[in-house]
Amino acid sequence: MKINKLTFLFFGLTFSLTLARAEEIIVEKETWQPGTKAPVPITMSGFSSEVDATLRFDLEVAGFKFVGAEQAVYALTGNNNGNVQGALALAKTPVFSKAYSGVSLRRQAHALADDVVQAVTGKKGVAQTRIAFKVDTGPAGEIYVSDYDGHNAQAVTHDNTIVAAPCWAPGQTVLYYTSYKFDNPDIFRHDLGTGQRKAISRHSGLNTSAAVSPDGRRVAMILSKDGAPDVYVCDADGTNLKRLTATREDDSSPCWSPDGQWICFATKSKDRRMLCKVPASGGTAERISTGGVSNPTEPDWSPDGKWIVFTAMMGGFEICVVPASGGSASVLVSGEDPSWAANSRTVVFARRRGGGRGLSLLDVPTKQVKDVPRISGSNSQPSWAK
Repeated sequence: MKINKLTFLFFGLTFSLTLARAEEIIVEKETWQPGTKAPVPITMSGFSSEVDATLRFDLEVAGFKFVGAEQAVYALTGNNNGNVQGALALAKTPVFSKAYSGVSLRRQAHALADDVVQAVTGKKGVAQTRIAFKVDTGPAGEIYVSDYDGHNAQAVTHDNTIVAAPCWAPGQTVLYYTSYKFDNPDIFRHDLGTGQRKAISRHSGLNTSAAVSPDGRRVAMILSKDGAPDVYVCDADGTNLKRLTATREDDSSPCWSPDGQWICFATKSKDRRMLCKVPASGGTAERISTGGVSNPTEPDWSPDGKWIVFTAMMGGFEICVVPASGGSASVLVSGEDPSWAANSRTVVFARRRGGGRGLSLLDVPTKQVKDVPRISGSNSQPSWAK
């Protein structure tokens, strides 16, 4: 039977497919809202073992759902006999066919998954990105880096002490984090390419929660050297320190707007927790409303500038999202320590499971969650490389 026109609404995208001789595919983008979109139905065949499992993980994280061929909108076929080969079709109309090579079948599978995401959504996939996080094995811990799905994890520090709050420098293989290496919570800059690191903030009291500006030139942080924990900003090497807040009771967790003009942070005033933002150059702090939820903390500003994800402490810990300008907040899933991926769609976070904390990945539009394999101990405070 000849089909003249089919329209699909999935994944925050409207697909208009005209099956004429030219078989033209027109994609119109639609803005998604948190937790309101159905997963994209896809069927897959031909892959085996690790490649099959990797593709399923990657695509479910990206908002797809695996279904039978009769329910699928997309079909992914291929094989991994030697190297990975894959072909994507929309309603039996070919979209692409590619072969992959590389150091491992897992990485080839990640590359195929990213190409599927790019073809369907028009946005770059995140399957080949990395995360940093802390691993506690008792009173001490270390900073780790792994692939976004938890594989190929490696310890970055070997301090055998308390560590906290790793943060990537955008576009660089550089981490900032807090370590008690010198018996005080100090902030370190660690170049993963060269292995060189140095303490950039060793003031008396608390030095923590480093957050690097989008251009990599400045660092926001929390210092208590002048009394209560306040927000400060300095150059990437720790020089030119400037205090941005001075009247709050307990500032924490600064993060940058993608244009580098604002710093969002959590604070407490008269025993009431809230989110605020302050100009990165200095000025008056403004409150960001989070209607419908209470006790917000641990904010992270999406790279597209539209959303702020945060933890709400309401009996338990809940991952929530609110428009960057403030407004009504949406509860997404139980957890804490959220961090956006570069696609402004996926979030890595920590949650209680199996007697400890592990990392999980959340597709915000569909609320689909995938757990990341846990390293022995408690895994928390993830930061997604951008």
